Amino acid sequence: MRALKGSNHIMTDTDSASSAIVTRMRADLNDAVRQRDQVRMDTIRMALDGFTHEEVARNRATLTDQDRVAILDKQVKQRVESAEIFKNAGRAELAASEARQAEILRSYMPARLSEDEVRELVAALIAEHGKDFRTVMPLASKATRGLADGKRVSEIVRELTA
Repeated sequence: MRALKGSNHIMTDTDSASSAIVTRMRADLNDAVRQRDQVRMDTIRMALDGFTHEEVARNRATLTDQDRVAILDKQVKQRVESAEIFKNAGRAELAASEARQAEILRSYMPARLSEDEVRELVAALIAEHGKDFRTVMPLASKATRGLADGKRVSEIVRELTA
């Protein structure tokens, strides 16, 4: 095991076979260090630490790219909510910082599915598994994790299974 320069992150053997997301984040982290972009450095480190914490919570089980995207999605939602809270409290500088962090994290996520694409996916699941909400919803949720808003997926599944 070795520590990355300028980071508290310790690379393990499983990191060597890491995903494209992690590889890109580490390269961007090095660029941010060279450019002395503190917000970008802190944001990327926070995301990488989130991955490590999740692996530890899963007893060192390796995360899939879909797991990493779900973690990033959760972190983006937290930043957006925080920005809104700061904005409503009259703290524009903190709101702007949170919004920038959310944008940095979004850059590592795949493109979101459009509503039509989600409907298409749900329709295919219904054709294959029937119109039972309890059967289709878990499948739709798993297929769209990190690619679409879970609440909107649920609404579409409810609508199409009704």
